[in-house]
Amino acid sequence: MTSLTDRYLAATLRSVPVARREEIATELRASIDDMIEAHTADGQDTATAEREVLTELGDPAQLAARYADRRLYLVGPRYYLAWERLLKRLLTFLPATVGIVVGLLEALDGNAGGAIGTGITTALWVAVQLAFWVTLVFAVLERTNVDLNLPGWSVDRLSEERADRHIPLTDTCASIVWLLLVIAYLPWQHYRSFVPDGTGGDVPVLDPALWNFWLPILIAVLVLCIGLEIVTYRVGRWTWPLVAMNAVLNLAFAAPVVWLLSTDRLINPELVQRVDWLAEGDNLDTVTAAVVSGTVLVALWDVVDSAVKAYRSRT
Repeated sequence: MTSLTDRYLAATLRSVPVARREEIATELRASIDDMIEAHTADGQDTATAEREVLTELGDPAQLAARYADRRLYLVGPRYYLAWERLLKRLLTFLPATVGIVVGLLEALDGNAGGAIGTGITTALWVAVQLAFWVTLVFAVLERTNVDLNLPGWSVDRLSEERADRHIPLTDTCASIVWLLLVIAYLPWQHYRSFVPDGTGGDVPVLDPALWNFWLPILIAVLVLCIGLEIVTYRVGRWTWPLVAMNAVLNLAFAAPVVWLLSTDRLINPELVQRVDWLAEGDNLDTVTAAVVSGTVLVALWDVVDSAVKAYRSRT
């Protein structure tokens, strides 16, 4: 376990410019040591003095804002951090959850082709509504000077993460959960697609012939991606070798998917025949182009994002 001071530094440095982190860390640690020494000179034990000093310094997010010369304004300084934390927490799960539920209901209602689009549109709408209403409520509370009786900041709220860690545990867990869901969907779609086959079962979404080679390969790549997420978290930040490995894994997944889609080998032909919307006009080509574009964009985004994080965390 790291000391309270190390955890306080980690929480503060997370929100300051990378270029100034070393300078701020040195300055802040020296100030904390001096303040602790002043307290212990009056007879306090070191542990108690450390807690009192960090409590006096206050919320690390507010201290980081002062170091970065960043004003905590939008709804107002009093409730800015409460607004920011609540909005971030809601946006991490609520829009996606509502979008998935609405998409599934749309598919169950017989509109399998439009389920994905409906789910994405709903998720975006929920995110916009959340941002608007949460911001409006906090702005009104700020300007009417309503006291929410929020608990004061305490050192007990400090994270256990190291000062040099740039990857939160929550991000790693979210990535792993997403990868596990994708892995689980590949066998699940073989038995449940909401498109009846006429014999009491469902028509698989993906061509069953792919289980002879391609689907096991894709599952293996996804498992390796989970391993990469764990390794990256243990390292604490993105490094250029990890970025290169991430690029290789993204290519290993995206390239087969794009090739299979482009050659009409990914989607089950029987599914196309039974879903009238897919069989009409150029709808299948439109879906194929959209999925190909989405796959390429997601892969490029993930690689670029990891490269940017590696560049920012360089020492």
